Amino acid sequence: MNIPTMKSIKLALSLALSLSLCLISLSCNRAGGGGSGKPQIAVIPKGVSHNFWLSIKAGAEAAGQELGADIIWKGPATETDYTGQVNIVEDAINKKVDGIVLAPSSGDALVTPAKKAKEAGITVVIIDSGINWDGYEAYISTDNRKGGEIAAERMAEIIGGKGNVAILGVKKGSVSTDEREEGFKSVIEKKYPNIKIVDFLYGEADRAKSADKAEDIITRHPDLNGIFASNESSAVGALRAINVKAVQGKVKLVGFDSSPDLIAAVKGGIIDSLVVQDPYKMGYEGVKAILNKKANKPLERRMDTGVELVKKDNIDTPKIQNLIKERK
Repeated sequence: MNIPTMKSIKLALSLALSLSLCLISLSCNRAGGGGSGKPQIAVIPKGVSHNFWLSIKAGAEAAGQELGADIIWKGPATETDYTGQVNIVEDAINKKVDGIVLAPSSGDALVTPAKKAKEAGITVVIIDSGINWDGYEAYISTDNRKGGEIAAERMAEIIGGKGNVAILGVKKGSVSTDEREEGFKSVIEKKYPNIKIVDFLYGEADRAKSADKAEDIITRHPDLNGIFASNESSAVGALRAINVKAVQGKVKLVGFDSSPDLIAAVKGGIIDSLVVQDPYKMGYEGVKAILNKKANKPLERRMDTGVELVKKDNIDTPKIQNLIKERK
């Protein structure tokens, strides 16, 4: 029988202590990047499934890597899950992150958790979509109303200033898409008396539901000349419906946002044009704003990240290619 010596007991205790410290360190790192000594920034999108949000994630992570921050990326599975997004914000507050970059799924539902974050000493920056609260440090997004107005002008041009059009929206209460839809509607009603908006349905930020709604619109209005689809999921849905109903060329489609399928459809002439944002820049500038606040640097409270109208005749230009390339 081998009796352990004092030296072997000390060695075993030392190894056990080292292992315990290592496990604690790993646990902290998994819990949100703790232990790195870097600021912890939670980036919370409306959803995580669409290309738009993946570009925001890429921009945020690039800023974190370049500027020295750990990024905690988490969003609800769907853009209509307001409760899920509220819970994610509250979880970030409980983790005592240094900042939250938030794309509110609802202008009203996210007000209370945003206020709680600020009261807890957490810097809050809003991106993509507005919120009915002015306590944030910065708001970084597209001028969404202007984007809708650009879409309306393009629609009027391609249908010759007269005809019947429809709006395939996202969900009432989502500030960014509400503004796009209102911008489109306002320009048509004020400037183009010979264009009639004959239908306005919501696709609930879901591609399949959007396709069903678009098919309903096309069926109900056989004399339809155009559809404005106000985000990626509604544009994909409208594209599917146009293909299913075999009305390519007859029903003009102007969409908002981009994805590989949407870009291919512009090149193929099925989609006339897309109003495209810069989500990568939103993610990057959102994280940068948090770090500027932490360093007591001046902040630009309202930043417009801009839009471009993507058409078949400009889609291959370097400027547009840089904007629409996939970043994940």
